[in-house]
Amino acid sequence: MRTQKLVEKRIARRKKSIRSKISGTPERLRLSIFKSNSEIYAQLIDDTNAKTIVAASSIDKDTRTKISKDMNKTAISKIVGATIAERAIAQNIKKVVFDRNGNLYTGRVKALADAAREAGLEF
Repeated sequence: MRTQKLVEKRIARRKKSIRSKISGTPERLRLSIFKSNSEIYAQLIDDTNAKTIVAASSIDKDTRTKISKDMNKTAISKIVGATIAERAIAQNIKKVVFDRNGNLYTGRVKALADAAREAGLEF
């Protein structure tokens, strides 16, 4: 139990540090991600107007059709990254600021970011 509390404190500290430096503007939206043990979510946020412009997750109907049961979580993250980039480009959004939301830039977070870059987002 004590170890879990320490991990949560570290994540909260990293998240606070990152958010103090990153903000989404109408010209350059913030690509924020959230990952749980089983799912991953991404959204483009305009912080000045407090609006979510585009969102994608591993539980969306469109994304679910692309996911097979034998895929691992990293492969699913790549699909979500490509989906968020496609939806952003459809709304003429090319440049974003990446907010890893306190997570380390490895594994699923890196897979989502790389897939979004390959699909056309710049950050």
